[in-house]
Amino acid sequence: MSSSAPKLCVADVSMTFKTPTGAFHALAPVTLSIPQGRFVSLIGPSGCGKSTIFNIIAGLLEPTGGRVLIDGIDATGTIGRVGYMLQKDLLLPWRTVLDNVILGMEIQHVPLRAARERALPLLHRYGLAGFEYLYPNALSGGMRQRAALLRTLLFDTDVILLDEPFGALDAQTKLRMQEWLMQLWSDFNKTVLFVTHDVEEAIYLSDEVHVMGTRPGRIIETIPVPLARPRIRGSVLSGEFLAIKERCLELLHLEPTASQPVNEAA
Repeated sequence: MSSSAPKLCVADVSMTFKTPTGAFHALAPVTLSIPQGRFVSLIGPSGCGKSTIFNIIAGLLEPTGGRVLIDGIDATGTIGRVGYMLQKDLLLPWRTVLDNVILGMEIQHVPLRAARERALPLLHRYGLAGFEYLYPNALSGGMRQRAALLRTLLFDTDVILLDEPFGALDAQTKLRMQEWLMQLWSDFNKTVLFVTHDVEEAIYLSDEVHVMGTRPGRIIETIPVPLARPRIRGSVLSGEFLAIKERCLELLHLEPTASQPVNEAA
């Protein structure tokens, strides 16, 4: 599914914020290299800089140092080069599901009729048939996330950033959405960078997991996930899966949270 050339490269990116009490070093130099079509997750304690990295990749935040490259071209500080979805679906309440899904295409100046013709078959294929002309307040949490994910995918970029998209869902809906996302990813061959606090979710979905530490935020270990695809739910009970999970939890246990004194992290 993927080639070895990096689609997304985060090259020695660092971030320092000025505060009333002095400089706050949010990110030490962070480097990521993700080939086309790979699914990669970031996990780490709260306050370790995961969302800061996402905002830098998305062009919403200018880093203090380093560069973001997409297809080898400098995209640092450039908006519109990646699709970005937050935990909150941000569907517009005055637009139907269909018109929410095509919002990204409208921003990219795709004609309205062409955008709707492209989106409608996907709504039918991916479980939103019959919901096209409803408004977001008529949808369940899972259905809203489906619409938001389709909107992100139809924003015509090869790189997708997903920042805890299933964090607010109940356990059963979350499992269904993970399977649904895997199907979408397989069908569209997007390059995905995924943030989650759920270690099991990160391993189940990903080709590799980057574990982050804090003070300043940095990647402390990259763990490959060599499980066969397509993934099956029973793999979470395999010895290989459990060994990866144990290593992730061990690394996270050693790291303090942003508000925790360092001597309490041991």
